[in-house]
Amino acid sequence: MSIVYKCKHCNKVIGKLEQHSVDISLLGWDNLSPADKGAMIHQQENGDIHIQTICEPCQEALIKNPHYHELDYFIQ
Repeated sequence: MSIVYKCKHCNKVIGKLEQHSVDISLLGWDNLSPADKGAMIHQQENGDIHIQTICEPCQEALIKNPHYHELDYFIQ
């Protein structure tokens, strides 16, 4: 099983954990609301878990262009 962190805007892989078992509390997932978990955490058919987050370049773009927060995707 892999846990893959990907940017929700540019789809870049930010990081990948190769683990057979993971303590969810160490990853902070237990602090997320059910709605946030549903939006961010996606189980794949092969057992991998994909986490949607934001990479540094996209975060910087959001800081410089606050109106981008209104868009689901700002990278075309």
